[in-house]
Amino acid sequence: MVKAVIDGVRYAGFMGCVPKGRHSYLDTPEPFTVEEAEKLAAATGVRERRVAPPHIGTSDLCTAAAQALLDRLGWEPSSVEVLIFVSQDADYNLPSTACLIQKRLGLPTSAACFDVSLGCSGFVYGSWIASRLLAGSSARRALVLSGDISTRYLMPGDRATLPLFGDAGAAAALERDDGAPLMHAVFGTDGSGAPHIMIKAGGRRNPLVPGLVPRTAEEEAALFADSRLSLNGAEVFAFTLRAVPALVREVLDAAGLTVDQIDLCVMHQANGFMLEHLRKKTKIPPERFVIDMGSFGNTSSASIPLAIGHRLGEALAAGPRKMLMAGFGVGWSWGAIVADIGPIPAPAVIDLPDDTIPLAP
Repeated sequence: MVKAVIDGVRYAGFMGCVPKGRHSYLDTPEPFTVEEAEKLAAATGVRERRVAPPHIGTSDLCTAAAQALLDRLGWEPSSVEVLIFVSQDADYNLPSTACLIQKRLGLPTSAACFDVSLGCSGFVYGSWIASRLLAGSSARRALVLSGDISTRYLMPGDRATLPLFGDAGAAAALERDDGAPLMHAVFGTDGSGAPHIMIKAGGRRNPLVPGLVPRTAEEEAALFADSRLSLNGAEVFAFTLRAVPALVREVLDAAGLTVDQIDLCVMHQANGFMLEHLRKKTKIPPERFVIDMGSFGNTSSASIPLAIGHRLGEALAAGPRKMLMAGFGVGWSWGAIVADIGPIPAPAVIDLPDDTIPLAP
């Protein structure tokens, strides 16, 4: 695993943003029976999810979270010179979505803005990249925006994904601070797991372009299936139990800490059943281990900052807290950061109005 020590950078704030639209299979069970919906909710921990309307993109959620965070911190947009948009749901093939967000937020043209295509581990990777850019440049402040609108890519009738995934965006602010405690990070990748969480169609290998090549009805049906999220739950579970406890041990060893010295642990909110297994394997007490699946489901790269905003506002406003944040999943890709966070303005989660005007070039 790659190990990193981050010096002179601190987390300054967090903000989550979700669509206003709510959906619960407990209320409208189709395509499941009532009994099936209840069992799925008990297993996953998901009682309801937020679902974005058709005209809203991930960039809109992340931009709203970023604007709310700038307002809460009292930061002028002109003071932010690094912006990283972490998502696997970009607005366009080109340009970079980060460029559109730079314009909407009014960041300076001197800012470095770019996209990172990662999912479940993306927030941790984005934090590492932003912190290294701050530590090695003249920039003083950075925004890491992460999120995905996953519900548009779910296969009708797929009980592995339909009750689990929700839509969200999030923003985290980092800034240079010579007095900040060291942060420690660990990362890894295993591309052999790529087929187990995958959307096969839409990229250059399998383009979704009408009329590009002649297709039969059967080929069109196969292409539709390939354009939806395919998830092999058994393989994901096996990977998680194999990789994540080792990741926690590695990052704690790198930081010279024990589990008992961690105040709070926020992992990627993948699945309630899975998270409880990880908690037991890592021996983190339940009162220090955040499981926040009930209201939002699995929100991919937004899940860690979203859980922080939803559950830890009071704790981090009172801070400081020694936190372990770990992301893992699609790729396979994984990463963890241990950082002292707080006191900071209380993280929160906001709703995105349905009449939001979509981001546009």
